Amino acid sequence: MRRAARAAALVLALTLSFVLARADTVPPDISSMQVTRTDEGVFLSANLQFELPGQVEDALRQGIPMYFIAEAQVQRERWYWSDQQLGVATRYYRITHQPLTRRWRLHISNSAFTGGSGTGLALGQSYEQLEDAIAAIQRIYRWKILESGQLGSTSGVSVQLRFRVDLSSLPRPLQIGALGRSGWNLQLSRTQTLEAAP
Repeated sequence: MRRAARAAALVLALTLSFVLARADTVPPDISSMQVTRTDEGVFLSANLQFELPGQVEDALRQGIPMYFIAEAQVQRERWYWSDQQLGVATRYYRITHQPLTRRWRLHISNSAFTGGSGTGLALGQSYEQLEDAIAAIQRIYRWKILESGQLGSTSGVSVQLRFRVDLSSLPRPLQIGALGRSGWNLQLSRTQTLEAAP
């Protein structure tokens, strides 16, 4: 009888510790998103909330560059046909660890990174901590997603922001191992209607 009570208490304690550990983690979300239209174009600002999946962070700490993609899709709703796509803007992120300087390097580009080590045309910045580099990714400010001439009327226009880990840019052996595994999965999405101009 005592053995069963101890086993039940152990199971309860393990379950509670698991639940409390899961409560500490923040579910991935786009906490705020603002789309503004000016004479210069349509701009997107957003705050992303996520923690790196365990395997992504492990790969980064082992010196493997990680790639992320933010994609904003602007479309107009049509009742008589499928939605009209007005434009798509994509932003690419690359985080690498530089072991000699013990710093993290973040590159941000509007075009895909070419080849294994090439960065194309990218804005790069160094950070002391990985958390600081991730915080820079999580803040999107005044990203121009559409030219003003492409929009016309704002009636029925919505913007969908998607953010994910780019598994296709990983080295081939990691791509095979990462497919279908939740330890590599990070996807966020939010849609917002564009307010009519005053």
